[in-house]
Amino acid sequence: MTTFPTRLVLEGVPRIHFYDGGARCPEDIILPSVMRALMEYFNEETLGCRVCRGIQPACRVPCSYAFFVGVTGAASFLSWKKGWEGDNVALFYMSADPAAPSRRAFEAAGYTYEVVEKRTGSERELFCQRLFESLQKGYPVCADGVIGPPETCLITGYDEGGEVLIGWNFFQQFPEFNAGVTFEPPGYFRKRNWFEDTHDFLILTGKRQPPPLKEIYRSALEWMLTVARTPVVRPEPDAPEWYQQRANGLAAYDAWADQLLQDDDFPDGETAILQQRHQVHDNVVGTVAEARWYGSQFLTGMTIGGDDIVHRNALEDLYHAAALYAGDHALMWDLWALAGGNGSPEGWKLFADPAVRRQMIPIIQKARDNDARAADHLERVLARWPGD
Repeated sequence: MTTFPTRLVLEGVPRIHFYDGGARCPEDIILPSVMRALMEYFNEETLGCRVCRGIQPACRVPCSYAFFVGVTGAASFLSWKKGWEGDNVALFYMSADPAAPSRRAFEAAGYTYEVVEKRTGSERELFCQRLFESLQKGYPVCADGVIGPPETCLITGYDEGGEVLIGWNFFQQFPEFNAGVTFEPPGYFRKRNWFEDTHDFLILTGKRQPPPLKEIYRSALEWMLTVARTPVVRPEPDAPEWYQQRANGLAAYDAWADQLLQDDDFPDGETAILQQRHQVHDNVVGTVAEARWYGSQFLTGMTIGGDDIVHRNALEDLYHAAALYAGDHALMWDLWALAGGNGSPEGWKLFADPAVRRQMIPIIQKARDNDARAADHLERVLARWPGD
């Protein structure tokens, strides 16, 4: 029987977190950032890299982050459920298969994995066993949940024989989620009683040769088109209610714009409600801004590989699509400006004004039209794919 140490921590796993300043550009889309951190830890951070630029000259962009924004489908993703749902930005809503983004990311990186799920609620010992084995091999473990919403985090170690999990989580500094959480000197979180808040583990099982870059890019473009052009995600009939009735892709822009017109959703004097409405809107603005900017970098990077990657007759369409996505980034800043600017503490007050919200509608519609035109260009790129 294998015995494991009471404490094991992998040192030097790069931090994942929402943007809080500094030289690195924002990485607020969780799964691509987790993948970037893993590849950096495995010294594979140039995966898929051709050229990648930040919007500010001094901003350092890790190419692998843009790569994973592209291959996961985040580059063309938008979701909106009627009402004001805080999880509209969760990537697992982009299709009827919530595992699709992570599966596509690991396939493109050349890693195999297994998912350890809760089925009866009594699998804690199994979770610990698989975690211990993975860490002894030098592989961090991806987990959904642990702290905060069921988003992906990185488990980099454990202590006290598994009573405490150690790692990075996007929500580890949020007071509403981190009650009882303490921290290791490097910044890793320490979480007791973790099993109840953990939805699953994704265990890396090995490394293989990734598909040729030409195949990765083609698959990514096909997936981006599917994500953008599927108007409603229809999961399996027995899927939980919270997964149902979500407008997707291009259709989500219309659902978002329509929600802004529902003036009854903004009761006078109800500060908490008004702030929550603005937060949901602001999160979507930020996600579109970042996803489309990095999506534009992903598409631009495809142009630097010769005819064996993208046919020369398709380059113009690829550049047009990239420019349209970059244009979305600028439009989202226009939306922020109408509510006092990105990060304005008074933004919710301006957002509560019906006249301000109505000024936002044509901007959202223009972003939708940009995405529709970008999809047409990508379709033409695929029609001219080398070897077809």
